Amino acid sequence: MVVTRFAPSPTGYLHIGGLRTALFSYLWARKNGGKFLLRIEDTDKARNSQEAAEAIVKAFHWLGLEHDGEITYQSQRDDIYAIYVKQLLDEGKAYRCYMSREELDTLRETQMANKERTKYDGRYRDFDGTPPEGVDSVIRIKAPLSGEIVVKDGVKGDVLFRAEDILDDFVIARADGSPTYNFVVAIDDHLMGVTEVIRGDDHLSNTPKQIVIYEALGFEIPMFYHVPMIHNSEGKKLSKRDGATDVMAYKEMGYTPAALLNFLVRLGWSNGDQEIFSMSEMMELFDPKNINRSASIYNTEKLDWLNSHYLKNTPNHELAKMLEEYNLAITSHDKKEILLDAIKERAKTLKEMALLVSEMINPPISYDEKALEKAFKGEAVEVLNNFTAKLSSAKELHLPSEYHHLMQEVVDEMGIGFGKIGQPLRVALLGKMSGPGLDSVMAVIGVDETIARVKSALALIK
Repeated sequence: MVVTRFAPSPTGYLHIGGLRTALFSYLWARKNGGKFLLRIEDTDKARNSQEAAEAIVKAFHWLGLEHDGEITYQSQRDDIYAIYVKQLLDEGKAYRCYMSREELDTLRETQMANKERTKYDGRYRDFDGTPPEGVDSVIRIKAPLSGEIVVKDGVKGDVLFRAEDILDDFVIARADGSPTYNFVVAIDDHLMGVTEVIRGDDHLSNTPKQIVIYEALGFEIPMFYHVPMIHNSEGKKLSKRDGATDVMAYKEMGYTPAALLNFLVRLGWSNGDQEIFSMSEMMELFDPKNINRSASIYNTEKLDWLNSHYLKNTPNHELAKMLEEYNLAITSHDKKEILLDAIKERAKTLKEMALLVSEMINPPISYDEKALEKAFKGEAVEVLNNFTAKLSSAKELHLPSEYHHLMQEVVDEMGIGFGKIGQPLRVALLGKMSGPGLDSVMAVIGVDETIARVKSALALIK
């Protein structure tokens, strides 16, 4: 059975790159009928944030990436890690190192002066003498001194590391007894039954050390997929300005889970020229072996395009529910269908949609001065007076087409172009030149509100 995991450290919020690897892991597990596990790697007690850990879980819930089983918290597993440290000590595969911080610093300074790679020199590897006083020992693993370590990677192929180039007897437990990152990752992946590890290729340098731990403990080594980074349009590391921000910020900006996940799955993976993927299609088609070997490029315009697509294709009753988060109670609005149909073609995000809704259902509190100057000249006042007169005498109006018909009557009777009524009417109703179709706006707010907004604008002009 395929078992994948996502294992963030709660030292900050969940960012877009982490979410992408989580999505890849989720899709591969679901495609194979396996398990997708969530582990919070909170062993760095000085930098951990409970708020960040909760935000990670909240982001998963918002996106619908449901994990299997309980969340594993590494901070609650020290007793388990201690068992494996003791096993390696008892088997002679690890040892206590009494080298002081001052001695380590001196060694590194000497190696740097000699233009050598800085590394621990193994002086306590086979030590059987009397330990020095006043030094709390760390625990180091006996790493291979020569040969090659092969990382079998589904994205990059076999990656070879020369032991003497990358390894020394690295620390697996600090002087206070707390285990180190690479040690606990290997232990947990084994105990959780993880068969395939999908993660960013910034972890590739950690993988040989984890393989050393796997082999020392007799664990089966999982398959690795190291995913290239996401870059900005200039080919540089993604910054906060580019989009490397808290995932929940995308919710605040008005992006939908479906659009964000669709956007991320295409960052480094493709299925021909297909751009739109439902979750079921992602599960059916995704294979980590087809992840690109080169870095992917973050493109805000593509995300906006996808989000716009999903908004246009979301049923109005669902959109109305989404907009409740923006304090817009339009679920029971009698013109909900007209209202949402008018704006969903224009908005790229839910936030933009909420603004358009608010501008339609609430009278303008100010007017764009340049728009006023442009629209209210010549016969604009006469045109609007003629239009409001027709509105006042008209029978009940409900549909946008009925309002459009009245506008057309004014245009025909006065022998003017449609812009002569459209521009001043738009400014009167919305306070600016842009916005949804005027016939839809009037159908939503009704005859009385339309007349009231026109009179307010005319009073300002006078």
